[in-house]
Amino acid sequence: MDDKNTIRKQVKDTLSQLSKPLYEDYSYKIACRLFEEEEWQKADVIGVTVSKPPEVDTYQIIRKAWETGKTVVVPKCVPKEKKLSFRTLTEFSQLESVFYGLLEPVPTLTTEVSPEQIGLLIVPGLAYTKAGYRIGFGGGYYDRFLTDYTGNTVSLAFKEQMISDFPVEKYDLPVGKIITPNDVIKTV
Repeated sequence: MDDKNTIRKQVKDTLSQLSKPLYEDYSYKIACRLFEEEEWQKADVIGVTVSKPPEVDTYQIIRKAWETGKTVVVPKCVPKEKKLSFRTLTEFSQLESVFYGLLEPVPTLTTEVSPEQIGLLIVPGLAYTKAGYRIGFGGGYYDRFLTDYTGNTVSLAFKEQMISDFPVEKYDLPVGKIITPNDVIKTV
């Protein structure tokens, strides 16, 4: 078993080899599968990060949520406390570039929502096991958020992000489902 940083690097390297057509094709197939899931259909409020390559494209997911009358909430990092605050997003112009080129909601243009209001949380990550455990980007923000979150969780992953095993820490929490271009993996 490799350590998490080695796995992060390997997965990033593999994903950087994905051609733009494959990236778009896989992202589209994943989004279509997501829209068929009961958790998506029943949720009024969707929590989702604004993706940046090589993550699965979430822009089309955000647009679809808006088109179908759902509320979209996106995370704002609170670095001092290593916490996430989810805020409403009604248009892409309410985003600003912060750390590492991540796009986050502009606080003066958005409203904070409580975790209980989020019906479905799309949890980002770099690598996943079939049991639903994930390796994130290293900040631990989602690990902290998930300890008190009781709604549905799903992650979106290219098949290149599915790995057989990695060390699981006591604070690691699995997501409920992982959606890939080819299947939906129920983990709980």
